[in-house]
Amino acid sequence: MSRMNLAAVAPEVYKAWMAAEVAIRRGPLDATVRELVKIRVSQINRCLFCIEMHTTEARKEGETEKRIYHLNAWRESDQFTPAERAALEYAEAATELGEHGVSDEIWAEVEKNFEEGARGGLVAITAQINLWNRLGVPLRLYDAD
Repeated sequence: MSRMNLAAVAPEVYKAWMAAEVAIRRGPLDATVRELVKIRVSQINRCLFCIEMHTTEARKEGETEKRIYHLNAWRESDQFTPAERAALEYAEAATELGEHGVSDEIWAEVEKNFEEGARGGLVAITAQINLWNRLGVPLRLYDAD
């Protein structure tokens, strides 16, 4: 059972987060890349609610079951484009934020594969899905019962 309905408890903040989501969706980042990043980050953060939501959304955008199944092991898969690989590498590094954050090598691949506006969208969607995961997991937004 969910611990809190944040939209009801903090409506102004929640509306601002939703407005950011809409703005990112309108931006130049490809919808497929956007959904792959949302799923992969949600896998890392173990946000079941978001994994379910974004795999469903990805399917609506035309994503295949095979690519969704391969996403957890994308480095070993031949199913992803160089741009998708660069986005997933960035998203993982930005989510895990190791000792050195996002390396210059990872960022160089992002620059190589995305124009500036799409890079901004990638940074924004990675931060945004991490925000949603950090709400969904502690608030227990998905109860499997």
